[in-house]
Amino acid sequence: MEINETLLRQIIGDVLNQMQTGDNPISFAPSPAAGNGPAAGASRGAAGNGISANGIPGDNIPGDKQPNGFLTVIGDAKPGARKDEVVIAVGPAFGLSQTTNITGVPHQRILRELIAGIEEEGIRARIIRCFKSSDVAFVAVEGNRLSGSGISVGIQSKGTTVIHQRGLPPLSNLELFPQAPLLTLETYRLIGKNAARYAKGESPDPVPTLNDQMARPKYQAKSAVLHIKETKYVVTGKQPQELRVAL
Repeated sequence: MEINETLLRQIIGDVLNQMQTGDNPISFAPSPAAGNGPAAGASRGAAGNGISANGIPGDNIPGDKQPNGFLTVIGDAKPGARKDEVVIAVGPAFGLSQTTNITGVPHQRILRELIAGIEEEGIRARIIRCFKSSDVAFVAVEGNRLSGSGISVGIQSKGTTVIHQRGLPPLSNLELFPQAPLLTLETYRLIGKNAARYAKGESPDPVPTLNDQMARPKYQAKSAVLHIKETKYVVTGKQPQELRVAL
């Protein structure tokens, strides 16, 4: 069977329709058969998907009160008072249910490069996790709202990234990097550098990126699935969290 963009669109459409309607909603949690009965499945779902035993999202998100891998929650994120800072705002599943981007680059290494790029320009980096949306634009807006400089870098778990500035509409931005499969660690470092330059009031040249017309059809289905998985971590009304990162 030939795999083309039309078929991928149909598959993605079917997945989304099944999520919104039907009697058997899609779940990425392991089925009871994967454990030792329903109790084992429920326990895995609570620990691995940020869903408590009573089924409420966000009640038991890993890392909420304790270290989780390379990210540790410090507390609720507060507006920054320093003009020499850039906020890196990550999606709700970043470093939790997903620990690599769409091509398998570890989130820890991505943050390392972003932070290095920011600090090379003499600017401080703050990391926050946003829960209200899985859309990279709205994650970035939440970040620039808390950034002392008004500049933020928003990044989804699959790797899509944007540089945003306070006062711009969500769907407007300073620089957008929509083709996550083509973003390298070097690119992430340059994104950090440019974000820092915007924070200093400069007008840098846009970060150069690769372009591959086949990247979209090749990764479209995987991208949709990863976005759905991240959306499962969205918690309406939950305040963003300040994170400490171990690099």
